[in-house]
Amino acid sequence: MSVSIWFWVAFHLGVFAALAVDLLSFRGPHTISLRSAIWRSLIWVALSLAFNAVVWFWQGADQAIDFFTGYLIEYSLSVDNIFVFVLIFAYFRVPPQYEHRVLVWGIVGALVMRAIMIWLGVALVAKFHFVLYIFGAFLVFTGLRMLAGRSEELDLENNPILRLTRRLLPVTNDYHGPKFFALVGGRRMLTPLALVLIVIDVMDLVFAVDSIPAVLAITQDTFIIYTSNVCAILGLRSLYFLLANLVTRFVYLRIGLAIILCFVGTKMITSNLVHIPNWLSLTVILAVLMITILISVLATRGQPKAATR
Repeated sequence: MSVSIWFWVAFHLGVFAALAVDLLSFRGPHTISLRSAIWRSLIWVALSLAFNAVVWFWQGADQAIDFFTGYLIEYSLSVDNIFVFVLIFAYFRVPPQYEHRVLVWGIVGALVMRAIMIWLGVALVAKFHFVLYIFGAFLVFTGLRMLAGRSEELDLENNPILRLTRRLLPVTNDYHGPKFFALVGGRRMLTPLALVLIVIDVMDLVFAVDSIPAVLAITQDTFIIYTSNVCAILGLRSLYFLLANLVTRFVYLRIGLAIILCFVGTKMITSNLVHIPNWLSLTVILAVLMITILISVLATRGQPKAATR
C-alpha cells in the first residue's frame, strides 16, 4: 500500500519529538531508577500502541495486525540485545550514569542502519522472490542453533571491529566524563565511551540480521516493517534499565525466541503451500512468549537477583 511522503515526515517528526522530550527530561549524567524505567517503558509501549491504532484507522485491521506482530517480534528479540548490552557495559566498566547517553546515541545509529537494511531486504524480496525462502531457512537454522544452546559467546577482547578501531584511531585509556571525544596533548582522540557506542551499534546490526527477516515473514510493506522496528527500538533503552538486573531470570525465554524464529522461518518457506493468516501468527507468538516467560518466572522464583550491573 502506497504511503504518502507526508505520513513518513509526520512519523519521523513524532519520533524526534518523543526523543527530544525524553532527553530533555534528564540533564547531565544520571542513573535511571527502576521506578523511572518502569514508567518510561510503559510510556513507550503506550505510544507504540497509539500509533498502532492510527495504522488501524488509516490502513485497516490487517495492516494493524501486521504492525503489532512485527513490533512484538522485534521487542521480544530485544531481550537478547539487553543481555549483550549488560556484558558490554560490564567489560568496559562503564559508569552507570553514562549508560543512558550511550544507549540514546546507539538508538540513532540503529535507526539509520535498520532503515538501510529494511529497504535492501524489501527490494531483494520484490525483485527475487526466492530470497524469501533463503531468509526463512536462515531463521529456522538460527532458531535450531538457539534450541541446541549453540549461541556464539561474546568475545569482546578479540572483536575484529574493536581491534580495527583501536588500530586505526587514537583512543584514550580513561573516561572523560560523558564525552565521546577528548583533546589530549593537543590531539583529538576517541574515549572508551565511543568504543562502547561503536560495539553496541555493531551488535544491534548483528541482531537485525535475525529480526528483520522475521518481520519480512509477516509483511513486505516497507512502512509497516520500518515503523514497527522503530517503535520497538525506541523502547529498548527503557527496557534495558528495567531488565538489566533481571534478564538472567528469563531462563526459558531464549527457547521461546528460538521457537518463534523457527515458526516464522517455516512460514516463509511454506508460504506457497500453506497459508497461515497473520492473526494466527500473532496468536502463536503471543502464546509462546507468555508461556515461556511464565515458566521462567516460576522456575526462578525465590532466587536472588543477579548482580549484573
